[in-house]
Amino acid sequence: MGITAAYLEPGSRREPMHHTPEASRRARGVELWAGLKSLGRSGLCALIERTCDYARRFAEGLREGGFDVLNDVVINQVLVSFGRPEVTREVIRRVQEDGTCWCGGTVWQGKTAMRISVSSWATTDADVEHSLRAIIRIASECRAI
Repeated sequence: MGITAAYLEPGSRREPMHHTPEASRRARGVELWAGLKSLGRSGLCALIERTCDYARRFAEGLREGGFDVLNDVVINQVLVSFGRPEVTREVIRRVQEDGTCWCGGTVWQGKTAMRISVSSWATTDADVEHSLRAIIRIASECRAI
């Protein structure tokens, strides 16, 4: 069994998702049930809308910073290129090292990109702005590479 995607970079250890059907575990629906039970339908809708709004804010800020947002931001995902593939990979490495937020790498339509996925219920406006400033600062430092 195997699952591949540009953003699923292989590790050096045994990957459990390659040894179970559909990378699943029992009771996968528990998280959805718990979210609906605790937040209700309107609360879950608000959570989804908020993470999508945050993704749009990331895209807006990155475009304003002069960077290339590759995707139409219609869900909670943003794909951004910082120029040459090696520069984008270096930005990703430094952002992860910085620790303000965590963004992974991917390849989309042949372009190396940083993948920003806003998915935590705990994310706030302040978190987004702080993370956006860190990404732009680091990417600006890497422009000279």
